Amino acid sequence: MEVEERLERFLSREPVVADSAYVAPSAIVMGAVTLGEYSSVWPGAILRGDIEEIRVGRGSNIQDGTIVHLADDMPVEIGEFVTIGHGAMIHACKIGDSCLIGMRAIVLDGAEIGAESIVGAGALVTKGTIVPPGSLVMGMPAKVVKSLDENTRKSLRYWAEKYVKVSRAHKKRDYGTPG
Repeated sequence: MEVEERLERFLSREPVVADSAYVAPSAIVMGAVTLGEYSSVWPGAILRGDIEEIRVGRGSNIQDGTIVHLADDMPVEIGEFVTIGHGAMIHACKIGDSCLIGMRAIVLDGAEIGAESIVGAGALVTKGTIVPPGSLVMGMPAKVVKSLDENTRKSLRYWAEKYVKVSRAHKKRDYGTPG
């Protein structure tokens, strides 16, 4: 598909945002983006579904200053109850359920992060990397440094559930126009 066709196809679509989702006033969500129930997108985050689709699962949060984008024929799929830390770069990849992506981490094209995994702050997950479920990955380039114990794996959902509660409080407020 040519670039012009791709742009027309995806930019002509309006984002689909669940009624229970929260999008901060300064966040940008455009094109073929779907935000699941109780998901949240925080100030300064950009989700740009202009050449493929971005899907954010139920209860997941995209924190302040994060950029989510795609590549030709490579969508972004973010599972349920995922926490993506401040300033992360998520590009044309798949992130499984109940993952924690650390602040300023970068996850590149075709990478797949298995469920209940942690990508450490500042890590660089290179193109095509497959991270097994329940892993801790760190470094530049990111490498699996250990398997997470069962308690740690199960605790990852807590952070996303906390952000659901925080987003509910923000959703009730009318922030109006700054200044």
